[in-house]
Formats: sequence, C-alpha cells, structure tokens
Amino acid sequence: MSYHTVIIVGRLGKNPELRFTPSGQAICNISVATDHSYTDKSGTKVKQVTWFKVATFNKTAENVNQYLKKGSMVLVEGRMNSDENGNPKVWTRQDGSPAASYEVSAQVVKFLSGRSEVSERDVADADDEYIDF
Repeated sequence: MSYHTVIIVGRLGKNPELRFTPSGQAICNISVATDHSYTDKSGTKVKQVTWFKVATFNKTAENVNQYLKKGSMVLVEGRMNSDENGNPKVWTRQDGSPAASYEVSAQVVKFLSGRSEVSERDVADADDEYIDF
C-alpha cells in the first residue's frame, strides 16, 4: 500500500462555494493561493503564485463556508487528485489559453486567520496579489 499527503498554507482567492449532492452531502470548494518570492539573476524580485483547488466535505465543508471568506489564511492537509496519468488537471480557458490546476481533497482544514484578522486590508491585498481562476 502507498500513501501521500500534501500540506498547503495560503489565502483564499475567493469566497467558498458550498453545494450539496442529491444525497445531501455538503461539498465546499475553495481556491487557495500560495506564493514564493526570489531574486533572479538580473536582481529582479520575482513572485510566483501557485493555485490549488480544494474540496472539503460534510461538516468541514459547512464550517469552511460559514467561517472563511476571500483573504482568509488556511492550512489544508489532504490528498492530491490527478488525471489518469498522475499529472495536474489540464484544460483550455475561455480565451483559448492553456491552464492547469492542482486539485486537493481536504482531510483537515485549519483556520489560521482569526475572525477579526481578515480585515478589509487583507481582502484588498488578496485582490492585488491573487487572481481568481
């Protein structure tokens, strides 16, 4: 038997999206952005943002929907979902450009922003740094 888990710490790029299956199971989807900064050979500071599509289930899904919003900081622990070849999901955007995403089924979601910590400033910063996909 083999096993893998991923841990992601980042901010929500948009508000959670809650839905229910026909059997009543809650599923909440969130987009989590992580960033990495470095200085390239020419001395220019480069910031890379990586997006993760995260699915939460049942009571966790309901709590995520109730307590988190765009700009909230979270820690997600879960299983990476891939296509049939083990790669990220790939598709074509509406404008014709190629896109890929990392998709995670969450087993644990920890809220890292307190209720008062997700201020208007955090949300404004998220608008500048992260783009919705």
